[in-house]
Amino acid sequence: MQHDDLIKRFEELLANNTRSFFDSDEFDILIDYYLTANQYHKAIKAVDFALEQYPYSIDFLIRKAQLLSANKETRKALELLVQAEAIDPIHPEIFMTRGSIYSIIGLPEKSVENFKLAIEHAAGAQEIVEDGYLYLAFEYENLEQYEDAIYCLKKTIDLNPKNNAALYELSFCFEVCSKDNEAVEYFDKFLDKHSYSDCAWFNLGVVYNRLGLFEKAIEAYDYVIAIKEDFAPAYFNKANSLANVNQLKEAIACYEETFKYEKPEAITYCYIGECYEKLKNFEQSLINYNRATSLDPNLGDAWIGMGIVMDQQDKLTEGIHYLKKAIEIDKANADYWYVLGDAYQKLGFAEEAKESYKKVIEIDPALENIWLDYSNLLFEEGDKEEAVEVLALGIKHHPDNAELFYRMAACLLWVGKKQEALTYLQSALQLDYKKHKEIFKFLPELRKNRTVLDMIKSYRKR
Repeated sequence: MQHDDLIKRFEELLANNTRSFFDSDEFDILIDYYLTANQYHKAIKAVDFALEQYPYSIDFLIRKAQLLSANKETRKALELLVQAEAIDPIHPEIFMTRGSIYSIIGLPEKSVENFKLAIEHAAGAQEIVEDGYLYLAFEYENLEQYEDAIYCLKKTIDLNPKNNAALYELSFCFEVCSKDNEAVEYFDKFLDKHSYSDCAWFNLGVVYNRLGLFEKAIEAYDYVIAIKEDFAPAYFNKANSLANVNQLKEAIACYEETFKYEKPEAITYCYIGECYEKLKNFEQSLINYNRATSLDPNLGDAWIGMGIVMDQQDKLTEGIHYLKKAIEIDKANADYWYVLGDAYQKLGFAEEAKESYKKVIEIDPALENIWLDYSNLLFEEGDKEEAVEVLALGIKHHPDNAELFYRMAACLLWVGKKQEALTYLQSALQLDYKKHKEIFKFLPELRKNRTVLDMIKSYRKR
C-alpha cells in the first residue's frame, strides 16, 4: 500500500513515545490517512506532532480546528482559529472553517458573515470561492432566504459547471420557491452549453415531472441514461413518469432496470406492485408487494396495496388484516383510514366504517370526498340529523364545494327542512350549475319535486 513505510514509521513513533522529523507533506498524508480510516485520535496525534515541528503553521492550526469541530469540540476549535488569525488575519481558510463551525452550532448569521469574508479574501483561489458560495447557499437555506441561496448556487455553478451538489441544491431551491418555469429555463440554458451533464438532465426531468409534463420528463431521463447508463435514479424516475402516462408495462421494465445498478429497494417493489395492480395482474401485484414488505416491514403503502388487491380478488375479509397493518405503522395517515373505512362499509360493518371515517376527518379535513362519503353512510344508517351536521362542518371547511351544498339540500329536504334546503340548493346552483344532477343521484325521487325542478330551471336560463 502507498505510504506504508511512512505510516509504519509514525506508528512506531507512537508505540515507543519517541520523536522523529517529518516534513509538512508527510504530516498531511498521515492526517488524511487516519481520517479516512476513522482513527480520529491518531489523526489528532499527527496534527499535534506537526504543530510541535511547525508551531506557526496556519495550515496545521486550521486542520486541528477542523478535526476538533468534527469531534464536536467547537469551543476549542474556535480558540485555535483565533491563534491562526493572529498569524494571518485574512487567511480565507480561517473564515471557511469558522463559518462551518458556526453552521454546526446553529448560528447561520455568523456563518454567512464568515463565508462572505472567505470569498472576499480568497485572492482568486477558485476552489475557495466556489466552496464559499456553496456553503453560503446552505446557510441562506437555513435562514429560509431562498432567493439569496439561488443567487449563490448560480455563482457556484458558473465557477464549476460540474458541481453536481450545487445543481441538485439549486433544483431544490427552485422547488421550494415554486419557480418551476424558471428552473426549466435555467436548466435548458445550462444544457445548451453543457449538454453532457447527466445531473442537469436529471433535474430537468424532475421539474418536468412536477409540472405534469411526463413525456418531456421521460425524454430528459433518456438523455441521463444515454450519458450515464448506470444512473439508477434516472430509471426509477423515468418509471414513475411512464406510470403517470399509463405505460405500465414499460414502467415495470424500467423499475426492474434499477436492480442492475443498485440493491433492490422496498419502494421500487411497491411501485411495481401498484403497476401490476392497475394491469389487473393481481398475482404479480401481491408478489411484489410481499417483496416490498420483506425488505421493509414498515412500508405502509405496500400493506395497503395488498389489502386493496385482496378486495379486487373478493377476499376483503382477509384483506382487512393488511389494511390494519398499514394503520399500525402510520396511525396518522388519513388515506389509510379512508381505505379501511371503505372496506368496512363494503363488508357491512357500519360502526367500524363510521369510526374510520371520523379518523379521516380528524386527521385531514381537507379531503373533500370524505364529507360526502361519511354523511352518506350516516344517512343510509338512518342518522339523518348527524349526516346534516357532518355536511355543515364539511361546508365550513370547503365553502366552494358545490357537491356538499347539493348533498346538504337533499338531506334537508328529506328531514322536512324545506326552506333551509332551498337556500343550500340556491348556493349550490350559484357555485356550479352543471353539477345539479348530483342531487338526483343521491335522491332520485327529487326528480318529481316541482319546487326543486323550478329552481334548477331558473338557473339554467342564466
